[in-house]
Amino acid sequence: MTMQKRATLLILLDSTIVLFSIYAGYFVLHPYVNVFNNDMLVVSSLTIFIAHHFFSWRFGLYRKVWSYASVGELKSIVRAVTYSVLTVMVIQLAVQQDIYWRVLSITWMLHMILIGGSRFSWRVYVDSRFNRETVGIKRTLIIGAGAAGTMVTRQLLQNHQTGLKPVGYVDDERSKQNLEIYGVKVLGYIKDIPELVKKHNISNIVLAIPSLSKVELAEIIKVCVDTGTKTQQIPLIEDLMTGKISVNEMRDVKITDLLGREEVELDMKVISDNITDKTILVTGAGGSIGSEICRQLMRFNPKQLIMLGHGENSIYLIDQELRNNLVGETDIQAVIADVQDRTRIFEIMDEYRPDVIYHAAAHKHVPLMEGNPMEAVKNNIFGTKNVAEAADTFGVSNFVLVSTDKAVNPPNVMGATKRFAEMVVQNLAKDSKTKFAAVRFGNVLGSRGSVLPLFQKQIAKGGPVTITDARMTRYFMTIPEASRLVIQAGTLANGGEVFVLDMGEPVKIVDLASNLIKLSGYSEGEIEIRETGIRPGEKLFEELMNESERQSEVVFPKIYIGKATPITKHELVFLLEKIPTLSGLELKELLVGTANRRNVEVGKRVKLQIQ
Repeated sequence: MTMQKRATLLILLDSTIVLFSIYAGYFVLHPYVNVFNNDMLVVSSLTIFIAHHFFSWRFGLYRKVWSYASVGELKSIVRAVTYSVLTVMVIQLAVQQDIYWRVLSITWMLHMILIGGSRFSWRVYVDSRFNRETVGIKRTLIIGAGAAGTMVTRQLLQNHQTGLKPVGYVDDERSKQNLEIYGVKVLGYIKDIPELVKKHNISNIVLAIPSLSKVELAEIIKVCVDTGTKTQQIPLIEDLMTGKISVNEMRDVKITDLLGREEVELDMKVISDNITDKTILVTGAGGSIGSEICRQLMRFNPKQLIMLGHGENSIYLIDQELRNNLVGETDIQAVIADVQDRTRIFEIMDEYRPDVIYHAAAHKHVPLMEGNPMEAVKNNIFGTKNVAEAADTFGVSNFVLVSTDKAVNPPNVMGATKRFAEMVVQNLAKDSKTKFAAVRFGNVLGSRGSVLPLFQKQIAKGGPVTITDARMTRYFMTIPEASRLVIQAGTLANGGEVFVLDMGEPVKIVDLASNLIKLSGYSEGEIEIRETGIRPGEKLFEELMNESERQSEVVFPKIYIGKATPITKHELVFLLEKIPTLSGLELKELLVGTANRRNVEVGKRVKLQIQ
């Protein structure tokens, strides 16, 4: 029904109620008097008729959707009726210097009962119909009976289009147990969720405790996910209260929520001093980490952002994204180049003269690099050497190498080449004015080539989800957090450090697969998890630092400095000359043995050959 038709019907209904109320009020007090012989009553009825429609329009009674009526709508009715009756009082006092107090009191009460009843009866009808319906209605459990939870319940009860019907709360506050809020009962504690889901046939859970820490939230989410029930999370409470976001915009719980990692607060001033109005170059800018570093850098309004990458399409995409969202006056430059092309890299450095470089370009797939070791060498070692030496030549202020936990005690080519890259920048740092540093962290959830997109594709196909070994664990971090900490670590560099990011507790890959299956709405019985065996070069457990590098000092929340000691400059020069002459097993033996510095025989051979 259009607003015009609805308003017309309400006006006709109200007209009948208004006239009935005032005449009924007079009739109750004077049942044997002909009401139509009282001129003042006729004037009063005409006045209240006009006044009611005026105030009803003024307070929006003809524009409200009464199926969602609540206290706010009741207040509007009270105002409209009260002001209408007051207007009649003023007219009566002006015309005959007397007020029909009792008549108008009864009129006000009848007016309120009939106008309010006519409006709220529609709300009652809609609610009762919603409660009777079962098809398409999801019985919902609200976690948290505080301000956020009750607000969610109220909006769900008002907005039936969500298809969510709140049937109960859970809350760990003892004083709230068995209470009812908006007709919905507090059924128990958070520990009771599995039992309540079964008992009340719950098909949806809404997390409504925005004050919880990430760690506490992750624990609750794990309980919910284990029930196999779809779990959603409300937006920020302030966004709900201001109306910026509605309850309809609840988001599904994501696998990253299960990491339980608190957001680190960055030192915005120091980063701003390092980035604002500076020329910044990011290599590998089309990759998952490189592109996110670019997004984060834009918050600090650099004078110029040079995005360097080898893949044309990926650079095009991040270039278009940043230009479309550009707020400040940053000059964005998309540069297609290969870090292996030394001449081209030096030309770019000479042209743009960057102040800070974030070197994220690398080959990172462990099994692929096992089969293509020389490609890993060319990109990860010599590509890093080219960019780092160009930075030194042209006086770049800061150079940050994005490294990996796979550089610690590496049994594989990829990890060994990344450790070599660390040693390249550490050696340059000894005699350079450029502040060289490396930042080492673990797996990044959702990055290209990571396990998460693979699992999602396998689940979408109906399985099986393949893992290499049920014992395997990995450190995980989100892309935005890793990128922010890389930027922060770059401001802490004095030269030669290997910064290590706090990755929290390692996660079992089999648990990650299991949780992702549940979050996708399946049970483990529906989607099989299948072991395929460890691939070449893989480790069961990753490390962020080996024993010789370990130190407890935290230079910034979640950022440590490892005591990684590079090989000598003469050794490094010899190895860099030797590596291109080798292939196959010899190449891998030299890379892994030297990177580990535990392979005594390799170390002896290197030193003897140098001598």
